[in-house]
Amino acid sequence: MSTDPTPEREALRLDQFLKLRGIADTGGQAKVLIQRGEVQVNGLVETRRRRKLVVGDVVEIAGTVYSLDRPARGELT
Repeated sequence: MSTDPTPEREALRLDQFLKLRGIADTGGQAKVLIQRGEVQVNGLVETRRRRKLVVGDVVEIAGTVYSLDRPARGELT
């Protein structure tokens, strides 16, 4: 058993999160938003679309804040 407090199954890629939340309609749109520096994670601009998000992370885009407060199968909210 791993001692890592954030196992892979509880992580979600930033680009996937943007699609699941309806912020981007496609992976391509998510990629563009991220690469343009329009997305912040925990208050810092994030340009890595494969950035792993875990419970407690805060994503901000265009002044709207999204919090990952609990894990769910295939999605974090």
